[in-house]
Amino acid sequence: MGRVPILRIRNLNDAATRANGEYVLYWPTATRRLHFNFALDRALEHCATLRKPLVILEALRAGYRWASDRLHRFVLDGMSDNARTCAGAGICYHPYVEPVPDSGKGLLEALAEYACVVVADDYPCFFLPRMLESAGKKVGVAIEAVDSNGLLPMRACPQAMGRAFDFRRFLQKELPKHLRECPARDPLRKAKSARGGRIPEKIRKKWPAATERLLSGDIAELHKMPIDHSVRPVTPRGGHGHAKAHLREFLGRKLKDYGEKRNEPEWDATSGLSPFLHFGHLSVHEVFMELARREKWKLEKLSLRATGKREGWWGMSANAESFLDEIITWREVAFNFCANRWDSDRYESLPEWAKKTLREHRKDEREYLYSLEDFEEAKTHDPLWNAAQRQLVREGKIHSYLRMLWGKKILQWSRRPQEAARIMIHLNNKYALDGRDPNSYSGIFWVLGRYDRPWAPVRPVFGAIRYMSSENTARKFSVKEYLKRYSGETPTNENGQPDKGE
Repeated sequence: MGRVPILRIRNLNDAATRANGEYVLYWPTATRRLHFNFALDRALEHCATLRKPLVILEALRAGYRWASDRLHRFVLDGMSDNARTCAGAGICYHPYVEPVPDSGKGLLEALAEYACVVVADDYPCFFLPRMLESAGKKVGVAIEAVDSNGLLPMRACPQAMGRAFDFRRFLQKELPKHLRECPARDPLRKAKSARGGRIPEKIRKKWPAATERLLSGDIAELHKMPIDHSVRPVTPRGGHGHAKAHLREFLGRKLKDYGEKRNEPEWDATSGLSPFLHFGHLSVHEVFMELARREKWKLEKLSLRATGKREGWWGMSANAESFLDEIITWREVAFNFCANRWDSDRYESLPEWAKKTLREHRKDEREYLYSLEDFEEAKTHDPLWNAAQRQLVREGKIHSYLRMLWGKKILQWSRRPQEAARIMIHLNNKYALDGRDPNSYSGIFWVLGRYDRPWAPVRPVFGAIRYMSSENTARKFSVKEYLKRYSGETPTNENGQPDKGE
């Protein structure tokens, strides 16, 4: 039918397309952007074929777990961006924000009654797979889920890879044939056939669009929502505009130090893109295209050998290849695991060797034991761990290297490894802007052995699981200023000034 690869399209029911419907309905739930989006491209293909306008329903639930001012505002920032883009392009866009849990129930089905076809985002994590499955049963017209998650289509690899090396080697074999497949940069600009859609009045009255004040992220409006107000909004702001600004800053200023300094807690050398990727405000295709342009890279520079090695395959600079290994190999192996394992967010999904060694050491004496409340309030004996937890609570992130240490210590200081997994998931999903994501679950379960191998010597509590300590971290990296900044005294913002909140 056109430019969207068939491998990225999945039918959610057996219903037929309704040729006499009034519009094509696009329902973004994970790919919340209007650029570089295969799902939007697919909806526009239907518009062109059926000669029908486009209606976009972007909704925000109130009752999802860990709903808070922090997460809500980041999503609302993206909705505000999308509202402006659609208004400029003449596209019917309906941003609906639930005032109370389940008040949006029935909205999708109501809009689908007038639709020719429904296009949704395919996403393998959190509550979204169950929501899509339910929608497929309730909607009486054809509904498709389209994968816009990564450079490699999720269905290109039909099994969960247990090691990053194996997945990297698979990528090096399979990815080249997909690199020419790219979603449109600005698909609405020339989509004349998609203009002029309208939502029936009775639907707009029952489920009114969010106000401009709410979409602006106004704190007073957020406080009206039935969500957790103790988890405050943080910088960065969400949306495609802010995502592009972060991307430009990273590539223009930070990439030159990425390989050498990204693990240094006191250097700001990481990309900071994970929240935008998680909420779908930024596409990995856009990231890759911009990086390739700056590197003056062409497809012909790819190595012909799939060695599985981190360096040398792309034919880019060392810093660029280090970054690509993170944003492609490690990010997309997480999507691969989630897409092929229903239990990817559960302790039971760990490799057998990891479960065995943790089981053998489950009764080992712990020198320190802390409750969820102790961890959440950063009340451990370890200043570096406490600093990392305070950064998570204040800023919605932990420095990437310290995030690994943060998880290892939770394992060491919890009664059972299963309890440690639950604590990591709760704290990460509650506070981190990039939580509730395949990549964040991958990081949490890496702490417990996923994608890793047995390590010697065998240690108490850890068994053969890779060990990390705050003492070794402080010897490897300078942490003095990091400890000072997150000391538990007056919080400071990213410019080192007192943080007065919002």
